[in-house]
Amino acid sequence: QVQLVESGGGLVQAGGSLRLSCTASGRFSRLNILAWHRQVPGRQRELVASVTSGGIVSYGESLKQRVTITRDDAKNTVDVQMNSVTPEDTGAYICYANALMSTGFSQDFSGPGTQVTVSS
Repeated sequence: QVQLVESGGGLVQAGGSLRLSCTASGRFSRLNILAWHRQVPGRQRELVASVTSGGIVSYGESLKQRVTITRDDAKNTVDVQMNSVTPEDTGAYICYANALMSTGFSQDFSGPGTQVTVSS
């Protein structure tokens, strides 16, 4: 199993920045993909950003101008920074990992999420 613990959510003023961090722990061989998704009220869950173990980065199309994702494999962490936030960025931000397990199979894991509220 892989446990994902998110931190950094809370109240942010519009126009400001937020930085979220996620730490993975457990018994796994490799974290293939680390990512952040978000669930905004009234909308489907969407990708914020992802990064592979090889360093390939992808961003949600509507967010890529404002988001930066970084991972630290020594600490098993993945951080995302979002700039110029608006109230439309309010929602639950969820850390995701696809991990290679000792069985040789890969599994998907998600954290409980951290709430971000952007005030106008």
